Amino acid sequence: MFRYLDLSAGQEFKSPEPLFPGWSPEKERVAVFSPHDDDALLGAGYLILAMLAEGAAVDLIIFCDGRAGYSRPEARESIIVRRGQETRKAYQRLGLPPEAIQRLDLPDFSVPHYLGWKLPGGGEGLFARLIPLLRRLRPTRLCLPNGWREHLDHTGVYQAGVFFGPQVGDAILADWGRAPAVRSVLVYSVWGDFPPAAAGSRELRADRAILAPAEVEERVRQCLQEFASQAEVIAPLVQARSLRLDQGRALELYQTLDPRPALDYRPYWPRVRALLK
Repeated sequence: MFRYLDLSAGQEFKSPEPLFPGWSPEKERVAVFSPHDDDALLGAGYLILAMLAEGAAVDLIIFCDGRAGYSRPEARESIIVRRGQETRKAYQRLGLPPEAIQRLDLPDFSVPHYLGWKLPGGGEGLFARLIPLLRRLRPTRLCLPNGWREHLDHTGVYQAGVFFGPQVGDAILADWGRAPAVRSVLVYSVWGDFPPAAAGSRELRADRAILAPAEVEERVRQCLQEFASQAEVIAPLVQARSLRLDQGRALELYQTLDPRPALDYRPYWPRVRALLK
C-alpha cells in the first residue's frame, strides 16, 4: 500500500529505508512529536499509518493542552476537556490506542518558554520531562514538526526534539533512566514549507515522501472529522489537502534532519595546504 520515496536520489523503496535508514521493523519504535493534538494527524497521518502497517510501535507525544482552540467564547471553559476526548477518538480511529498517547499539557502559544531544564521563574521545563519520558519509551526514531514559520509552538517543539532528542542516549543524568540513542530524525510539515537552508541547493525542499492510495487520504480526513471543535480552525488546512492528490494517489512530504552534525576536518586540509604554499 505504501511506497517510500527518496526525492533527492530519485529512488523508490518498498520499505521505510529512505525515511529511516537501517530500518528494522521488529525493533523500531517511532515517537511523533505533535505540538497540538491535531498536528500529527494533519502532517504525519500517512506516516503513522505506514509505521503501524510495518509492525513498528508508534508513540504520540502531544505538547499543548489546546486551550486557545475555541471558536466561540462560551466554549472557553470546556475546550481542553473536549479536545482531549476528540483526540482519543481521532487517533483510535487511525489505529493508535489511548495508551500510545502522551500529553504534556503546556499552554498554547507558550512552548518556547518551557525549553530548558530549570526555568527562570522557578520550576522545571521540558528537558526535565522529555528526557525521562523518552528514556522510558526508548524510541529508535523521532518525527518532529516543521519549525520554520508555521507556529510559535511548532518551532518550540521542533527545537525540543532537535536538542533534547539526541541527549536521550547520552551518558548524563543517569538517575533519569538509560536508553539507546535515537537512530534518526525526520521532519513533517503541518501546513508550511520546509526551511530553505536545510534543503541546500535542492529546488524542492522536501527530500522524502510517502506515496499512498487516495483511500489513505480519505481515512485521515475521516479521523480529522473527530476534531469537531476545530472544524473552523483547520478548515483551510483540510481544503488545501486536495493538493496532495493526483490520479488516485496521495502524497505526504518530509525533510530529513541530522540534529547533531559533526564537523569533518578532512575537507579543510587541502585548502589549508594550498594557503601555506
